Amino acid sequence: MQALSREHIEISPDVRAGKPRIAGTRIAVEDVAVMHLKMGYSLMEIAGKYDLCLASVYAAMAYYFDYRNEIDRQIKEEDESIRVLKSNYPSRLQEKLKSLTYADNGGTCCNS
Repeated sequence: MQALSREHIEISPDVRAGKPRIAGTRIAVEDVAVMHLKMGYSLMEIAGKYDLCLASVYAAMAYYFDYRNEIDRQIKEEDESIRVLKSNYPSRLQEKLKSLTYADNGGTCCNS
């Protein structure tokens, strides 16, 4: 198992902030796990979509399951950081769309 991971998975501090990724790509193990487990892509679909060796995609999932708690924790921390940033720095586009919708509705916030 360890030799397989070294062949297909690499970690470099200067690429993807040191996240484990498929060797020779910028596709992180967590990206493959999210696409497969949360978005419903098959491992074959992921390999085809990103022109990856199927063995590398399976190795990414094996690595994910070996380090699941740590990777899931990192995903949650990143999601929380993004949520905080979005709440502190609202999208200018969203604000513009809200103001246009508000104005288009005659000054009311709803379509009724």
